[in-house]
Amino acid sequence: MQKELVFYTNPQSRASIVHWMLEELGVPYRPVVLTYGGTMKSPEYLALNPMGKVPAIQHGDKVVTEGAAICAYLADAFPETGLAPAPADRADYYRWLFFTSSCLEAASTNKAVGWIPNAEQQRFFGYGSFEHTVDALVKAVSGKRYIAGERFSAADVYVGRSIGYGIEFGALGSRPELVTYWNGLKDRPALARVAAQCEAWMKG
Repeated sequence: MQKELVFYTNPQSRASIVHWMLEELGVPYRPVVLTYGGTMKSPEYLALNPMGKVPAIQHGDKVVTEGAAICAYLADAFPETGLAPAPADRADYYRWLFFTSSCLEAASTNKAVGWIPNAEQQRFFGYGSFEHTVDALVKAVSGKRYIAGERFSAADVYVGRSIGYGIEFGALGSRPELVTYWNGLKDRPALARVAAQCEAWMKG
């Protein structure tokens, strides 16, 4: 019997990255929309994710949180979808998936709230500086359609949507390499389905 796959989300959150991953997989899943300060902090949900944040998934008796981890888990859980490279070809896949979830996420968030480490403080942070982080990402996607080889993968879901958010909200500016990479991903049918579903959820 197939394990039930439950997706905990809010349409106004970065859980939409995992939502996109689920739509790319094309497997059945049950969405559970949680509210900020409400069901997201309920005892029932905190038992699954003590952080009280989304996204999270429950796959049978397994619980996975953190967007990058969920994308990697799902690609492995459904190998027939081809969203993870062969194990021997996963160097760039792991590298940029987790670079984005650690360095880019932290650098972007700190910059957004006006906290920027000075030259002396930068050595304490994995990302160093926001500018250095963006430069590394630009180099990673330059001249590539996909970030981890010749095929679309879960890394493109996470890296691509993170770049897309950065462009849409102005955090990453309009570096041409990033724009070109995102433009090659943003019209995928699975992403359009996510947008439509999130809009419906927000309308209630």
